[in-house]
Amino acid sequence: MAEYSTVFGGLNDFTPGGVDAIDDDPKNYVFSNVFDVADKSAPYERVAVGKNLEYVIEAVRAEGQSPWYACAHDEFALCMDGEVEIHLVKPATAPVDEDSEGAVILQDAPDGRKMGRILIRRGHMALLPGGAAYRFEAGSPSVLLTQAIQGPATIERWADICQIENRSTA
Repeated sequence: MAEYSTVFGGLNDFTPGGVDAIDDDPKNYVFSNVFDVADKSAPYERVAVGKNLEYVIEAVRAEGQSPWYACAHDEFALCMDGEVEIHLVKPATAPVDEDSEGAVILQDAPDGRKMGRILIRRGHMALLPGGAAYRFEAGSPSVLLTQAIQGPATIERWADICQIENRSTA
């Protein structure tokens, strides 16, 4: 039986991965490394790295201060590397239509009641409540995975980020 070990990567310490297909065609799979995607992304680009119907997992390079975002539905943010502070505001007026899908970038800081802040580090996950506005802040480059419905803030770069065969056999 083969022996496997888990290796935790980070933005400054990752190995680009690949797919090892067993008794199948590698073209039936896609693979992207979230640290590789974040390393090549501008701060706060929300690059889709996984998709199931309308739902996406986005890799985000957190660095400095993000714009303000809002979403009609709940989202989640998982810190994969580093430390990220999330500021939450309950806007006085709805920043997005309640039937809209996915995160949108707000043009200005929202007026409203401050809801607080959440500090997440590697392995911590935060709920980004629907109807709230939020902003990320990171003192050093960090990596987030966000889960939401695909929307205007989602960037698709499948041709740039997906690998369809193991690099060791290429």
